[in-house]
Amino acid sequence: MLDIKFIRENPAAVKSAIKNRNLRIDIEELLELDSAWRQINARSEELKHQRNKASEEMAQLVQQKADISEKRNTLKELSQKIKEIDVEVAEKKEKIDKILINIPNIPHNSVPVGPDAAANKVVKTWGEPKKPEFPAKNHIELSEFLRIIDFARATKISGANFVVFMGMGALLERALINMMLGLHTKKHGYLEVSPPFIVNRASMIGTGQLPKMEEDMYKTSMDDFFLIPTAEVPVTNLHRDEIIAEENLPIYYTAYTPCFRREAGSYGKDTRGLLRVHQFDKVELVKFVHPSSSYEEHEKLLVDAEEVLQLLKLPYRVVLLSTGDLSFAAAKCYDIEAWAPGVEKWLEVSSCSNFEDFQARRANIRFKDSKTNKIAHLHTLNGSGIALARTVIAIIENYQQKDSSILIPEALRPYMGGAERIAP
Repeated sequence: MLDIKFIRENPAAVKSAIKNRNLRIDIEELLELDSAWRQINARSEELKHQRNKASEEMAQLVQQKADISEKRNTLKELSQKIKEIDVEVAEKKEKIDKILINIPNIPHNSVPVGPDAAANKVVKTWGEPKKPEFPAKNHIELSEFLRIIDFARATKISGANFVVFMGMGALLERALINMMLGLHTKKHGYLEVSPPFIVNRASMIGTGQLPKMEEDMYKTSMDDFFLIPTAEVPVTNLHRDEIIAEENLPIYYTAYTPCFRREAGSYGKDTRGLLRVHQFDKVELVKFVHPSSSYEEHEKLLVDAEEVLQLLKLPYRVVLLSTGDLSFAAAKCYDIEAWAPGVEKWLEVSSCSNFEDFQARRANIRFKDSKTNKIAHLHTLNGSGIALARTVIAIIENYQQKDSSILIPEALRPYMGGAERIAP
């Protein structure tokens, strides 16, 4: 959430950011409401001051055993006026908050300006995308031939765009999770967390999924709970409404969770196989950092996520998202895209975002700044470290052999009992 004071002092910058994100939000209406609220609130505070003064004067009259009837009437009149004005103060504040919570983050000045993904900028490539020397199969054909994923039975028990991993497929999934958690905890210094997979509305608002993306979420209507779309939500909210000691920053967390997304409105768009599923596994990286180091920490976060693909020896590229493709809460985001020769696509397997203080304001996560001696909002970051569904596609399609078997990447073999190949 943006600070209303920042919007008040930088209206042109906020309007420009909203325009660059292809959104329409009436900032002038917000500023008019804010001005009216401040005037009414100031009047309320003045009346409360008068009431306090009148109360003190009446107390003195009581001690003097003097007549207090006039002063009592004054107090009643003041209290009634305050009550009426405070209703208007609350109504205007509610309208302000409703607009504020729907204003996206301000993109960092290094973010390319553009209407959509076409304006994204490739900033790095690693490895050489190759096609097999034989007719390449896609992951659906290979998975069904090897019986490692059962799409039909998943549809039977849950519906379209769900999957069941079987045998070596299930082992591959588990091996990837264990490899990534081991890498991030032992080498990169993250603390592993195993959070709930269901969160409350306040948690979803805190990280910015609500209210904008509610239709994409799986909701338990009876309790107003949500199945998590990413571990970012429960892990970031670990410190909601807390003040973290500055000496404890930065804090790094990693977590494995399944992720649940309805993907409303995306049906028919690259939905076959594992390309777009409603439930997928992911290892997430979350950082709580001092504002002065957040962009340095952002680059380190990207490197940590990249190392997973380097260990798996999967060709990938890093893309800096444009203003039109940036998520609601992010100030800057890199996507990591792995090459999949079977579907002949670059597939997003990680998004590494710096939210600056946007999430921290919504979730009320703060620290005491030693330089200013004031309580301030810290910065939050998160990245997929990495998402498995599309990474599994990349492994299956890049490591396929002429006989339709799949070589297991060397980095995964210790987690798969030393197996070197998935064969019929």
